[in-house]
Amino acid sequence: MSRLHSSHRGRSASHRPYPASLPAWVPLDKEEVVEEAVKLSQTGLSPARIGLTLRDTHGVPSVRLVTGQRMVPLLKSKGQAGALPEDLAALLQRVVHLQQHLERHPKDLSNRRGLSLVESKIRRLSHYYRRRGVLPADWRYRAETAALQVQ
Repeated sequence: MSRLHSSHRGRSASHRPYPASLPAWVPLDKEEVVEEAVKLSQTGLSPARIGLTLRDTHGVPSVRLVTGQRMVPLLKSKGQAGALPEDLAALLQRVVHLQQHLERHPKDLSNRRGLSLVESKIRRLSHYYRRRGVLPADWRYRAETAALQVQ
């Protein structure tokens, strides 16, 4: 599959095999994993970073295998999910950094084009999330308020 804004072909990589059942060597049970995920979410970590932390420091290979649900629905059920989806928040953070860079360097035309490409990705992704009901129907991307939406 090719990249969105370039003629490159992307990259090919192997995927992690999905085991059918929970391995016997997992040290934590369901309640401990949920408690640790909520505690890490309260410190401000994203759901992907929480999964990596649980994998690397606690030996949990997959939160879904242990708890029976994915990380974001698990955090939503505990009232800890963020207002914006993680990928949209990352794109907004990138826009804020590009805007700050372009304020200091107004003639940087390659980054100005990069800013417009990222903004088009945000508009496309927000349209998807509005159709799915993840974002409110009246949510719109505005360059002026991008910094406020990230914080």
